[in-house]
Amino acid sequence: MSLLASIPSPSSGEVHVGGVALHAYGVMLLLGILAAVWLTGVRWTRRGGDWDLVFRVAMWGVAGGVVGARLYHVLTSWNEVPDPKWQGVFEIWRGGLGIWGGILGGVLAGAIVVKRSGNSVYRFMDAVAPGLLLAEAIGRWGNYFNQELFGKPTDLPWGLEIDVQNRPQQYIGDATFHPMFLYESLWCLLGVGVLLLVDRRFRIRPPGLFALYVMWYTAFRTFEETLRIDPSHHYFGQRLNFWVSIGVFVVALLAFVWAQRRSDEPRRPRGERVVPAGPTMTVPKGRVRRQG
Repeated sequence: MSLLASIPSPSSGEVHVGGVALHAYGVMLLLGILAAVWLTGVRWTRRGGDWDLVFRVAMWGVAGGVVGARLYHVLTSWNEVPDPKWQGVFEIWRGGLGIWGGILGGVLAGAIVVKRSGNSVYRFMDAVAPGLLLAEAIGRWGNYFNQELFGKPTDLPWGLEIDVQNRPQQYIGDATFHPMFLYESLWCLLGVGVLLLVDRRFRIRPPGLFALYVMWYTAFRTFEETLRIDPSHHYFGQRLNFWVSIGVFVVALLAFVWAQRRSDEPRRPRGERVVPAGPTMTVPKGRVRRQG
């Protein structure tokens, strides 16, 4: 007997809390961010850091990530921006955030905050890596409520039911599709466990764990792009993000090798504590000189 006949999709993209209608997409993004902040804070403070830096990085990193993610989507999928365009570019609750732009924007913003606090950017990147996967695992459920992240038609018992108005025209007669949001969410959750185990069992020179995070995600994303059917630019018979995933994976692999071979910073012994030297204000300030 099959465990499921199919996975039903929600009839609305809203959730009601105390009589207030909230966009489920935004709620799931918020829950993902909170989970990432919690996990990063636990990991960073165990290394001798402070929660204040985690909160500052979260505030600026999230802002940079959202801007970067939306810009990537708008630049690569302008035809998917809702009309009128001048208003649609800001309607992120309707979906349309590109993970590549989000990672880049968030990392750049967070790195600036960490650098100006006097802490190691590479070590903080390793601390945040599992949290980013956790955020993606939770945030992908926002796509479920929007009925926007699914793959080719399938008759598997876990096929996702998609309303007629949300199906691509060429698949208008198909009722169930691969639940790509679920595949990706489960893969990211598994990745959280893998990264935590690797960090516990092996001595990885930073930012090696962050590079492993990128490799883990892009390895699955390359496969995912072969099943997705939402509109996309194609090059050499494959979707744009298929090639982007391969390129980013190669860059991350080279970064991992470089991080483990470089000699300008010794490997961190187990139990070594990071001495926080950052300011305690929310707005990032300049580097604070360490006291000898």
